[in-house]
Amino acid sequence: MSSETGFLEVKRIKPRARPIHERILDWKEVYLLEPEARVRGQGSRCMDCGIPFCHDACPLGNLIPDWNDAAFRGQWQQAHERLRATNNFPELTGRLCPAPCEGSCVLGINDDPVTIKSIELSIVERAFDEGWIRAAPPPARSGKTVAIVGSGPAGLAAADQLNRAGHAVTVFERSDRIGGLLRYGIPEFKLEKRVLDRRLALMQQEGVTFLAGVDAGKDITAAALRSEFDAIVICTGAGWARDLSVPGRELAGIHFALDYLTQQNRACEGDAPDPSISAEGKRVVIIGGGDTGADCLGTAHRQGARSVQQFELLARPPDTRAPGNPWPQWPNVFRVTAAHEEGGERLYCMSTERFIGNASDRVKALAAVQVDVAREGGRVSVTPRAGSQIEVEADLVLLAMGFLGPERGGLIAGLDLRLTERGTVWRDEHWMTSAEGVFAAGDAQRGQSLIVWAIADGRNAAAAVDTYLMAES
Repeated sequence: MSSETGFLEVKRIKPRARPIHERILDWKEVYLLEPEARVRGQGSRCMDCGIPFCHDACPLGNLIPDWNDAAFRGQWQQAHERLRATNNFPELTGRLCPAPCEGSCVLGINDDPVTIKSIELSIVERAFDEGWIRAAPPPARSGKTVAIVGSGPAGLAAADQLNRAGHAVTVFERSDRIGGLLRYGIPEFKLEKRVLDRRLALMQQEGVTFLAGVDAGKDITAAALRSEFDAIVICTGAGWARDLSVPGRELAGIHFALDYLTQQNRACEGDAPDPSISAEGKRVVIIGGGDTGADCLGTAHRQGARSVQQFELLARPPDTRAPGNPWPQWPNVFRVTAAHEEGGERLYCMSTERFIGNASDRVKALAAVQVDVAREGGRVSVTPRAGSQIEVEADLVLLAMGFLGPERGGLIAGLDLRLTERGTVWRDEHWMTSAEGVFAAGDAQRGQSLIVWAIADGRNAAAAVDTYLMAES
């Protein structure tokens, strides 16, 4: 365990961030690495829990108390070994995961939880700096070949695991660069792409083959994949964006959030310095109050938006846990991201009824109404409030309302894969789809979820593929 009294003597300290006036002028990461003394102090707050609920909350089953204790004691190499045992990419989760482990931290019952995510990031970055993370190709090859379709976190985790097991792994990505949503969906200010490229370079040195710009199911047919590889893993994500079918949707200036974020990420990569979808000088309305909406918010700030408003259909969450949301459940409380700290207005209980255009058929405003949202038996009912209709001026509207599942057609159709009632790829308890030798992991089979779930799914699917190919894993 860490210090016996650390949780009594040391208070939780929020990770350091760059000043707002500085960071909104560039695309560098918002948060800074913590000094060693502060990391060790925060690690000392981890208690000798009889049952560490953080384990259960983490889809990866990370050995959190072990590496917290090692970090507190300055045993950084040991801390990294325990971290690496369960997580292929802690440098990604340490930046992007919402940390469900912290929501279930035992200390969080009556105090602020341990800064698990920040400690995780400090450990892995220390390991990179010290040279403890280096390419380690497998000592022998199995002679088996595996195709991974999709290079997001699930695909990369499956590729890493299967390559370490000795299989010849080829990752197919339809975009021009490897990384999936990590590359083009996550803004640079949350994940500088040098971090992703550093990991990809290691995986290539270890023997993973990456083929970008190849649309599996189109550029290479499903039949060809099946004939060339002993197993296939579908990790295409849930890219079918939820639309808003209201009058005026056809007006120019209304875009899906992912299209907007992708263009800016391409600009950061040097492809197009002036993205065609830009918030510069515009009144922006973001429809959707989740993480994707916050990513759009931070992007709009950096592009120089005139104003930004963010609509959320649901009511504002409480500042502390509601009675029906006890520990160790994920705390459904009001959160302020780095993007929200930078500005913008958040409007709750808002439902958009129609878009209003100008003479050039561009959006100039939207009509909305305040609503009451109720849940009964899993169903959601939305009731407009009488007399609450408003019009909001908007030159740019971004739809950030989540995703419905994987895109139809292409490889899914070519393999004739069975889908669930939710529209995701069906798979059995062995991670195999309705097609023999074809597996699925990540959002493609789970639906829109967290990076930590995607990595966990990739690891689990990889173990199932290994067993399928070798009769044991």
